[in-house]
Amino acid sequence: MYVRPIYITKNGKRHAYWELVKSVRTPRGPRQRTVAYIGDATEDLREGVLQAAQGERQGRLFDEVKPEWVEVDLSRVRAERMVEFGGPWLGWQLMQRLGLDEFLTKHIPPGREEVAWPMMATVLVLSRLCKPSSELEIAEHFYRHSAMADVLSVPARKVNEDRLYRAMDHLLPHKAALQTHLKQRLGELFGLSYDLMLYDVTSTYFEGEAAANDLAKRGYSRDSRPDCKQVCIGLIVSKCGMPAGYEVFAGNRSDVTTLPEMVTTMEARYGRADRIWAVDRGMISEDTIDFLKSGGRRYIVGTPRAMLRRYERQLTEAGWEAIREGLEVKLCPSPEGGEVFILCRSTDRKEKEKAMHERFEQRLEEGLRSVQESCARQRQDPIRIARRLGKLFAQNSRAAKLFDADVHAAPDGRAVLAWKKNEQWRDWATLSEGCYLLRSNVLQWSPQELWQAYMQLTEAEAAFRIHKSDLAIRPIWHQKAHRVQAHILVCFLAYVLWKTMAQLCTRAGLGDEPRRIFEEISELRTVDILYPTRSGITIRRRYVCRPDDHQQILLEHLGLTLPRQLKVIDLDL
Repeated sequence: MYVRPIYITKNGKRHAYWELVKSVRTPRGPRQRTVAYIGDATEDLREGVLQAAQGERQGRLFDEVKPEWVEVDLSRVRAERMVEFGGPWLGWQLMQRLGLDEFLTKHIPPGREEVAWPMMATVLVLSRLCKPSSELEIAEHFYRHSAMADVLSVPARKVNEDRLYRAMDHLLPHKAALQTHLKQRLGELFGLSYDLMLYDVTSTYFEGEAAANDLAKRGYSRDSRPDCKQVCIGLIVSKCGMPAGYEVFAGNRSDVTTLPEMVTTMEARYGRADRIWAVDRGMISEDTIDFLKSGGRRYIVGTPRAMLRRYERQLTEAGWEAIREGLEVKLCPSPEGGEVFILCRSTDRKEKEKAMHERFEQRLEEGLRSVQESCARQRQDPIRIARRLGKLFAQNSRAAKLFDADVHAAPDGRAVLAWKKNEQWRDWATLSEGCYLLRSNVLQWSPQELWQAYMQLTEAEAAFRIHKSDLAIRPIWHQKAHRVQAHILVCFLAYVLWKTMAQLCTRAGLGDEPRRIFEEISELRTVDILYPTRSGITIRRRYVCRPDDHQQILLEHLGLTLPRQLKVIDLDL
């Protein structure tokens, strides 16, 4: 080992900083690796560090170094570089609790890189959690204007866009192993049971053509961007919203076709345990039901609204059971046996659907009258009028079946529109408003338990909202397929940190919404205090600002202790 200088020019002056370096043998020959940054240390301090590193003063790094007293000019003491510390520091604490730092170090083999790939992958995940942005924005702005360098001990000059992109390439091959590790670790930390698995699908769109990505297709967009190519993401979470795994599908993939593949993938990864699958009605067909049954799997699923017609008689009969205010359920055994259907009737949902029907009915009626008056005023082409009607009904589909409209040509070729209301459909709409039907082969549970299990699907929906709002998974600017996959993986890991924070808040009695807690702790800053001395040397010390009373209470409840002083790692100052 030896101590060597690093020369940096600032304001036209050349300054020397010091680092402790170790020579190591590698398959490609001897290499020098930095053990520690010492900063603008005096000669005695450099000698003490070197001797301690060589084993001559182990455990007494500074005790035997001759102290040096200096006179500080208090009139010129100043503060510099106040930057965000709380967010990166909190994210790093969460990663260590999950063992992500050890996992990445173990699974991503070292090479000739100057900064280890696990550390660059950590930069990506923490940046996505604290301030989601592009790799270029991270390298040129966020990393340099936050305390990330102090938290991770990687100088800002060594973080650039190219290294971040290459770190994504090194991270992606460990996607499956990461999901397995996190599921096990989260289960150990919080005593989670994965007996109920919630599955849902969302989409996220691209900016650009994404011509190099076979999965980028146009399809049904949950982001209201049908003009853009997209990919679909299937996510599985536990009943408390903790993620268990995800997969990426083509953007034009039908939701119903993803379920068998997703279930098979999770069973291959985690084993065939006695789980219950809760799935929204958009992913259910008779084929998927047969798939679940064929493997002896248990399920609670929504059903297409058309199936509600089969239970029109049961809707009018008595026997409803109130499980909470404004919600009633009724069990209807399947005629074939082995299944049960659960009729649900919600007062709030009824009022909502009633208002929607009335609004769309009014719009349709006004539109039909307008078209009819137009036909009476002047000669209209029947084909053109039919197209106008098709567009009108498509825009007001909620009440489209209430109206029967007919367009025909008069003897003189004029378009004639005739319409009337279908009162039979209105009667059915009034009866079924607020009602929906669930389906399950879990026969031992009560109606209330089955309904509550299905309602946990809101946790999967909440996970997608966090991905799209707090973690900014959309839009995707990457064009290459593997970079897109890596981008989604980084967002997934950031979401795991988010949910870990939520569980810690719940355990500490701080509620189950980590957003406010994270914002409060993110306000913590570091500041550099510069002490000019009579000898002309300026001593720089980096401190963590003292938290206010509210922040201190949060830290104590979460079992976190702030460091008081940090080493000056970033030598670009």
